[in-house]
Amino acid sequence: MRARTAVLALTFAAAFAVPALAQTTTPPATTTKPAATTPAPATPAPATTPPATTAPAKPPAASTGATSPAKPGAPPSAAETALHQRQAACGAEWRAAKAAGKIPAGQTWPKYWSACNTRLKAQGK
Repeated sequence: MRARTAVLALTFAAAFAVPALAQTTTPPATTTKPAATTPAPATPAPATTPPATTAPAKPPAASTGATSPAKPGAPPSAAETALHQRQAACGAEWRAAKAAGKIPAGQTWPKYWSACNTRLKAQGK
């Protein structure tokens, strides 16, 4: 117990000593005021041009495990269509089971989705 207290005390001391050692002190800058001069005449700020119009950046695609189409706007592949159908079916099953109170304690959607997806794939869906 004594060793544990000593380790905690050293850890605490080290945690607060490091920032103090990392600080450097710099002497205050001494500046002298230049002799009084007349201020330069005010010049108008240059007009800014609006930024060039650019296409908005696309957000990164979410990884679903399926391959994305080669071209933007290309129709989804058969594998992607099947994946979406299985996900919709599993989602409907999940919502129905959850509403009926049939989801076991500790069961989460990712775990349910994994089991359901495997089951539907085995059925050829």
